[in-house]
Amino acid sequence: MIEIIAIALMSGLTCLIGVWLALRFSKQKAWISVGIGFSVGIMLAISFLELLVTALDSVGALHATAAFALGFLVVFGFEVFFPHQHFIKEKGRKGIMLKAGYMVALGMIIHDFPEGFAMASSYSKSAASGILVAIGIAIHNIPEEFALSVPFAIQKKKGLLWKMALLSALAEPLGAAVGVAFVALVPGIAPLLMAFAAGAMVFVSIDELLPMATKYYSVAKTSIGALLGIVTYMALSAFI
Repeated sequence: MIEIIAIALMSGLTCLIGVWLALRFSKQKAWISVGIGFSVGIMLAISFLELLVTALDSVGALHATAAFALGFLVVFGFEVFFPHQHFIKEKGRKGIMLKAGYMVALGMIIHDFPEGFAMASSYSKSAASGILVAIGIAIHNIPEEFALSVPFAIQKKKGLLWKMALLSALAEPLGAAVGVAFVALVPGIAPLLMAFAAGAMVFVSIDELLPMATKYYSVAKTSIGALLGIVTYMALSAFI
């Protein structure tokens, strides 16, 4: 299982690419909606077409649905008890953005931890499935991190931005390590972990990414991006 932790680390490091793009192209915001939509599309495709389908086949509808709902509710609980302040609320308010920076970092970890969890649980079922999920998440990380980083890039908070990105990147291998430990301690739990991770990632897409896109950017471009994300993931699944 060391392999999947290494893969999760490499996937998480794609967050740094998104930050670099934000620092380089933060004024070209016309395509941010497409990027956010792409992230949502590929996240939902991973959740419903890979993780949840595998869980349904392995443990049945009742257990898979319960695990999916639990994953959704756990991340929702983090949002309630550890509010990290959405970027869309901070846009254009320099002092508040800086003060909220580390809270946002917590939110980014909440984003990425279940993704590492998903990689580990998928890899425990088959290496091909784990690699497919890892590639999909790695691709999704770039536009997501770009969109999340733009407000800080505009305010030229480069140091804080890179620190947040590094924490976000390390959250994925941490999530993968926890997933590996669960699978080792409780054989047969992998399908439930996959459904759990799917629920967590669906919540992130609905609660974080879609509101960000529709609040300030184009709904039409977000929809196009989501379609591209789904098609990209389906194309990847055909070749892996």
